Amino acid sequence: MAKENTNRVDGQVRAGAVVQAHTIEQLNLTHQAPPAVPWQLPPELPHFADRTDEQEQVLVATSEEPTAGGPLVFTLIGMGGIGKTALGFQLARSLRRLGRCPDGILHLDLDDLRREGAVDPADALGELTLGLDPDAVLPPGYADRRRRYWTASQDKRLVLVLDNARTGAEVLPLLPSSAGGIVIVTSRGPLHDLDTARAVELPLGPLDGEDATGLLRATVSDPRLAADPEAAAELARRCAGLPAALHVAGRWLRRYRHRELRRLIDELTVELDREGVPVVEAVWDAAYASLSPGAARLYRLLPHHPGPVVTVGAAAALLGGGAGDAEDALEELYEAGLLLPRPDGRGLHDLIRGHAARRAEGAAEDVPAARRRLVRWYRRQAARADLVAAGPRLVVARPVVEEPGLAEAPDVPFAAAHEALHWLEREHLALYGCVRIAYEDGLDSDAVALCEPLWTHFLDHQHYTDVIDAFGLGVAGADRSEDPLAAVRMRCQLARPLWEQRRYAEAAETLRVAVNRAELLGATEQERKLRASAVEFRGKLASVQGDWAAAVPDFEAARAEHLAIGNTYGAMLQTYLLGRAALALGDPGRAVALLTEAHQVAADLGRERMTSRTAFELAAALRAADRADEAVPLYRAALDGARARKSAADELRVLDALADFHRELGEDAAAAGYRAEADRLRG
Repeated sequence: MAKENTNRVDGQVRAGAVVQAHTIEQLNLTHQAPPAVPWQLPPELPHFADRTDEQEQVLVATSEEPTAGGPLVFTLIGMGGIGKTALGFQLARSLRRLGRCPDGILHLDLDDLRREGAVDPADALGELTLGLDPDAVLPPGYADRRRRYWTASQDKRLVLVLDNARTGAEVLPLLPSSAGGIVIVTSRGPLHDLDTARAVELPLGPLDGEDATGLLRATVSDPRLAADPEAAAELARRCAGLPAALHVAGRWLRRYRHRELRRLIDELTVELDREGVPVVEAVWDAAYASLSPGAARLYRLLPHHPGPVVTVGAAAALLGGGAGDAEDALEELYEAGLLLPRPDGRGLHDLIRGHAARRAEGAAEDVPAARRRLVRWYRRQAARADLVAAGPRLVVARPVVEEPGLAEAPDVPFAAAHEALHWLEREHLALYGCVRIAYEDGLDSDAVALCEPLWTHFLDHQHYTDVIDAFGLGVAGADRSEDPLAAVRMRCQLARPLWEQRRYAEAAETLRVAVNRAELLGATEQERKLRASAVEFRGKLASVQGDWAAAVPDFEAARAEHLAIGNTYGAMLQTYLLGRAALALGDPGRAVALLTEAHQVAADLGRERMTSRTAFELAAALRAADRADEAVPLYRAALDGARARKSAADELRVLDALADFHRELGEDAAAAGYRAEADRLRG
């Protein structure tokens, strides 16, 4: 370790199953490679202040062979801005260079998932499981997701960096099941309730004078620092040894390359003496004072952005201008050290977010207009993503009221459905946050309109805490604005995540109100579609509880309504549901007839998802009707469709059915191949 400890500035320690041949030919399956090793760290900082003692302690502890007792947990404890996250990332990179985490590195910022002070562990477990296996099928409940994560992390030698933990209770459910795992937790205070035998606490204090000055010199190559070492040390001291402040101070120096160093320090000192501003605040104030008017204005508005990453389009919406001005402002903020790199872009450090909010106090900003522009920009992008991903469908949002200054904000390009779905997932925290902003600001129609594309996102990404909160606000907004169509639609959307969380009574009450409200609607085509939709959802609630007999009358009533208004797609969907009900109730002959009709209509309409799903259910009905040979091409179509849509849940359903199918035929080798594929998806 002696050689590694010499650099006091950088401190960087270098160091499937194969399906049987006849089955492959029959179903044209493509073997899928195992998931790539995850690497969830942002770009490496060009300069890192040495934490030699802490690094050595971690590297020595992890050099021993893992034993029983769970993963090794290190908690990095210190005030905000002290460099906990940077050290955690640095440790993860060092462990990778030394070959101690061959199964990858995961990172999760718990503050990104925090709602009203609490983190939903089910959401966190889902994020981590998908990090290990992007194609994993996530069950809805917390206990099932925890078991799924344990399976995915079993025997893995990986590093997990958990940022911004507030209690040990937040950390414990997220620990990987492997004793070979290494967990690095950052927290502002001790985690007294972190009850694990293999936990090591590492308190972090401010950098000492030598390290602080060294980091300042490494951050900015400036001859003034070498020419006046006492002034350099004084500037570092003024930053209180906080890396976050030192980085900003270095960039501040770079901006004023021709100003005498003592003068810059005197300006800080005057500010401190006159205003009594905390040391770090003074550094950020100096950086803020150096900004152009456009960048300063964006800085003051950024605390209203609810997501962790700020894009050019969102910045343009806040400013009420075009992409060019937004790009310039973002770049200037980054160069000033007021925006930090994130895995998907740039964002605000929590401390700097607070500083930006304080700079906005008393500023002559039209904050409500900026928030409206942001909400409506996200509404516009989400609606476009929904159209590309899901195609034309029933929507009830009232027409958008165009906000002045929003026309020039750039749109996100969506060339294909997978791009639109990826954007919805990448921006889901901002989208859910915008629902709350819209409701808080009385923009009820915008809240409803944002919930509609979030329905498409929810079908593939079950962030239950977020979605129940957002759809609940959608219901409240629809009621407050006295929008009868939205009141029905939002309740239907809310009911599904409720019943998937086994909150059946709440879902039933929600749908009872939806059906009653729907009965009061008029006779337009849209109103009749909504009436049929509410009845359909009531039938679905009965079916998920196993009461198919109660579901049938609702599906039949909804089908009749759709047929009466000429809604071919809606009628097809009810025919499909009736076919499933017939199969569940032991009438395979009727099931075959209904599902054959539904499958043909779905194919004629070009609805890929429903074509695949009707094929799968029709294959099951044919098997039950002793027509197994006819099921083979339908299973093939269903599997191909699921893989083309990258729907792991549908793929798993087909693989399980195929394993059972070939086991019944006595083809044990083929059945084992499909079971192995299904087990890989489950992790």
